[in-house]
Amino acid sequence: MKLIVKIGVAALFIVWSTRTVVAQAGKPFIHDPSTIAECDGKYYTFGTGSGGLMSDDGWTWDSGAVRPGGGVAPDVIKIGDRYYVTYARGGKSRRPHASDVMVMWTKTLDPKSPDFGFKDETLVASSDGYEDCDAIDPAFLLDPNDGRLWLSYGTYFGFIRLVELDPKTGKLIAGNKPKNIAIDCEATDMMYQDGWYYLLGTHGTCCDGPNSTYNIVVGRSRKITGPYLDNMGRDMLNGGGKMVLAAGGRVTGPGHFGRIIVGDGVQKMSCHYEADLDQGGRSVLGIRPLLWKNGWPVAGENFKEGTYEIESERRGYALELGVDFTRMPGGMRFGRNNNEPIKPVPSQELADVIKTWPAGNIGVRIGDYVFRPHQKWTITAAPDARGYLGAPYYKIVIAGTDRALAATPDAEVVTVPTFTGAPEQLWRIEQFTDGTYRIMPKVVPNSDKKLALVSAGDSTPTLAVYDPNSDNSKWNFKDH
Repeated sequence: MKLIVKIGVAALFIVWSTRTVVAQAGKPFIHDPSTIAECDGKYYTFGTGSGGLMSDDGWTWDSGAVRPGGGVAPDVIKIGDRYYVTYARGGKSRRPHASDVMVMWTKTLDPKSPDFGFKDETLVASSDGYEDCDAIDPAFLLDPNDGRLWLSYGTYFGFIRLVELDPKTGKLIAGNKPKNIAIDCEATDMMYQDGWYYLLGTHGTCCDGPNSTYNIVVGRSRKITGPYLDNMGRDMLNGGGKMVLAAGGRVTGPGHFGRIIVGDGVQKMSCHYEADLDQGGRSVLGIRPLLWKNGWPVAGENFKEGTYEIESERRGYALELGVDFTRMPGGMRFGRNNNEPIKPVPSQELADVIKTWPAGNIGVRIGDYVFRPHQKWTITAAPDARGYLGAPYYKIVIAGTDRALAATPDAEVVTVPTFTGAPEQLWRIEQFTDGTYRIMPKVVPNSDKKLALVSAGDSTPTLAVYDPNSDNSKWNFKDH
């Protein structure tokens, strides 16, 4: 993070609307956040300054994370039983762009734990204010192939550099010399996916509130040391970089990328937005799905409240209320006098059919979508229901009613007449890396299993263990 004035998804769920993107709850105010780390069931991220944010559920954030040293733009990684934290501070010479990158470790991130306390702070990189590098904005990568630990750092003032650290101590490996891997970006991060190393950089200007132009770009390489090329073959050492995330909605200036692998085909990314216009223009923590398209990371969209068809990826049929099909007036329109006046046929409305539905619990099924009231689901954040990493729990009801989708003790799904906020009526909706969605109840009564909504057959929804390799477990939300 450096104040510099510088000129110069395609997913299956796309909604062109004015619905407000749901922001993190609580007080998610932070600048230059680290990658999010989980410790003893809580989530932590550190920012510029000496503190950071913590969350009990990954949705509601507040101050509480603690790290010494002050400085700017930290990062965190867990290796074994240690949490390594790196940050940058001004160098001894006090010259502009003279900076030091430090690494330290602790057994826990919980400041209330007796095991909390940072140790062995050590210098791993520096810049003297004259060379073509500014040693700030550090970030870790533990190579999953060989267990080697790397650290990238740098800003617009010169090169982005890469050094190797000892994963057992966090210290610089003796004799290791920094390697230049990019220019024209800052606040880098690295990740590995399917045989490629990816270098994420923050491009544009920061620290100017709603006028900041930060955006996140990426290049990739078969080797961790580069070269990192974008989708057009441009080297990031020559200013290349494919867009991952830019401003949108009411937030601007995304930067400081971090990846969180949730598992089972779900990945998420963290960042800050330089300004959230709905929160007074403050810099805030952002968490959103991370998708992959043609070998490139793409920022997904946070789920938006609305009324949808819930479509099974298995065959394209829709989740619907298990009620008798009510025919619309009129019959075959073929063979009529073509000179007759054309009058629009009104759609079937809820009032036309609701009195034919049973009053108690009603089952659900999967069928051909014909935009009828029993196939339209309104999905909104459940009030006072907390959340999970990056999102709230949702309630799913038949549009225009309070009839809610719920899990049953025998691991089936029904609708109940009234939403009560019971945990079996709360739903977790997460986007997979391919753009489809997983739908999971918060709990299944009398069970500790984590089950998901699946298509057991073309017409049969049920709850079962999620299989990321099966389309039975995947859903799409269509806004008609």
